[in-house]
Amino acid sequence: MRRFVLYAAVGASGTAVQYAILLLLVNVSGIPAPIASTIGAIGGAIVNYLLNFHLTFSRSSNHRAAAPKFFATSALGVALNYLLMSAQTKMLDINYLIAQLVSTATVLCVTYIVNASWSFKGKQS
Repeated sequence: MRRFVLYAAVGASGTAVQYAILLLLVNVSGIPAPIASTIGAIGGAIVNYLLNFHLTFSRSSNHRAAAPKFFATSALGVALNYLLMSAQTKMLDINYLIAQLVSTATVLCVTYIVNASWSFKGKQS
């Protein structure tokens, strides 16, 4: 549970990057929310990798092993985020900010499970 809390806490910075990009692209550029959120999620994934590698998973794996797995997991998260955002905003007509909150919580749980059990699995320190 402690590691999940740390994962969520360090992930907040990546989430902040994602939400900033989302708001900017939707409100300034008029880009549809699912696409803007996807662009933001990619930026947030880069921030999250470095923080999770160094803080959350205590370097229990090396970059060569962890990075491809982490970014594969991130791709899964980005795809899931896009699908959830599209379904909520287009099919259910939910406000994009509320939809993003639901998507963020769902993706957080899914990617934590995959990262903890696969991406950063290795010798525990």
